Amino acid sequence: MHPVTAEVTERIVARSLDSRADYLARMEAARHAGTGRGKLSCANWAHAFAADSDGDKLRMRDPTAPNVAVVSAYNDMLSAHQPFERFPEIIRRAAREAGGTAQYAGGVPAMCDGVTQGRPGMELSLFSRDVIAMATAVALTHDAFDAALMLGVCDKIVPGLTMGALSFGHLPTLFVPAGPMTSGLSNAEKARVRGLYAQGKATREELLDSEMKSYHGPGTCTFYGTANSNQMMMEMMGLHLPGAAFVHPNTPLRDALTAAAPRRAIEIRDGSNDYTPMSQVVDAKSLVNALAGLLATGGSTNHTLHLIAMGRAAGIRITWEDFDDLSRVTPLIAKVYPNGSEDVNAFQAAGGMAFVIRQLLDAGLAHEDVVTVAGPGLRHYQREPFLDGEALVWREGTATSLNTEILRPVSDPFQSEGGIRLLTGPLGRAVMKTSAVKPEHHVIEAPAIVFEDQDELQAAFKRGELDRDFIAVVRFQGPKANGMPELHNLTPPLGVLLDKGFKVALVTDGRMSGASGKVPAAIHVTPEAADGGLLAYVQDGDVIRVDANKGSLEIKVSPSVMMARKAATARPSATGYGRELFGLMRRAAGPADAGACSLFQAA
Repeated sequence: MHPVTAEVTERIVARSLDSRADYLARMEAARHAGTGRGKLSCANWAHAFAADSDGDKLRMRDPTAPNVAVVSAYNDMLSAHQPFERFPEIIRRAAREAGGTAQYAGGVPAMCDGVTQGRPGMELSLFSRDVIAMATAVALTHDAFDAALMLGVCDKIVPGLTMGALSFGHLPTLFVPAGPMTSGLSNAEKARVRGLYAQGKATREELLDSEMKSYHGPGTCTFYGTANSNQMMMEMMGLHLPGAAFVHPNTPLRDALTAAAPRRAIEIRDGSNDYTPMSQVVDAKSLVNALAGLLATGGSTNHTLHLIAMGRAAGIRITWEDFDDLSRVTPLIAKVYPNGSEDVNAFQAAGGMAFVIRQLLDAGLAHEDVVTVAGPGLRHYQREPFLDGEALVWREGTATSLNTEILRPVSDPFQSEGGIRLLTGPLGRAVMKTSAVKPEHHVIEAPAIVFEDQDELQAAFKRGELDRDFIAVVRFQGPKANGMPELHNLTPPLGVLLDKGFKVALVTDGRMSGASGKVPAAIHVTPEAADGGLLAYVQDGDVIRVDANKGSLEIKVSPSVMMARKAATARPSATGYGRELFGLMRRAAGPADAGACSLFQAA
């Protein structure tokens, strides 16, 4: 084991002793309360399967027959979740063949950040994670299940499902993905057209044509944003069947993996020789593995929030210092757009997760001795699935990269460090994704231009007022102010200015997309401006220095001068588009470095 990986794991375990013990005690109590339906009265249990087929009703009368819950994020509007329409029947059929039953226990909301970018709905995005966690708990609280399957893929959905399912961590739980869409227009061409449109050199029709060629069918978007980072993490944490992440939807192999999930869930239920509750799978080591995978592949900065919140749901306390320390020893071995030019399908073809996991295990950067839904040990996940006739089998994945422009061994990485850096200084704590930023942009010092929202910055860009060196301070974008929306729409204009040769960076208490790209950005600044943060005191012309090399976020104004100023105040909370319903969550939200979560408070 790499000494830093071992040390970070040990301190997470030590930091989490009390909260983890409390969590495990609750899960053990739930397990010993007995099988859910065994505790239900006849009237309760009859309600639970009144609408099932006669064959399933007959089986459900048997108190020993296993019943599998399905919780799904299906809807028609998300390309990544539309394939789930077919999954319940595949799962029910496979469960029957394995001697059990499966029931669609409940659905969870699933909004698309790609649709709501720059729109009012984006202010609900982060808190939708907490709603999904609660909706998952509602689905499982019927307490009539021996195992559970979570059907979800995208940004807040997988973290929310994880958090909710961990409340029922005595149940074996598998995550069942839908897979990525096939490749469309190249990412380089898509970015080129977006840049032209930002400058007024492409029409809306030309932009829409480009976007439609990029997002053209069922499955996840093919860039390596939060959705595909989610799928990587589920493999690293042992919650998928091995190799399930990046198989296309509506293919025989995808359907075979979907059918295998309920069969495996039944095999590892309580009472079997292989009982594997989720509470054993998700522990400090598996979360460190997820962190290692995130850093090695240049994954989404959104997981500096989500992994912390997911850990808290299991009694595990992760900090940004853990991210930073692991990033310094975990080499970047994958280059997938926006960190590179190729998409996740090319990543899969080059060796995919089987190659990444083998590399991290061989280098001692991930823990092998973990519990997974596939069995003991993460080595199960250096295998890949394939069909032998109609039979689903696994074989060893490639030990060498099939395309070193996309995947490289630990011994010859793209960068010696991972892609996430902690920044600290008078302005607070922030994170910066460095894997997509050229080294010459890792340090930016320039005068601040302050904006109260992203619309103000875009308007200034269109007026031609930003052709100069500056650091954009976009404040009052944190969880308490407005729900912490992604500010991905700032990437094209700031990218254009960077390409013109200006020194440009972003400092914000908001989020950037999982598709954060080449613009240096200190994001998730905490304390946020609406919660006493010094961002509220910054004025135009203040010189700010963002230094990813040193890990610092400085302002060249003395503390006494700063505090003598009157703090700017957040605008009143916006209403409309459902935002008025989330006031309680904004008020309850913890800081970004505690997961920006309304369900768990920092301690």
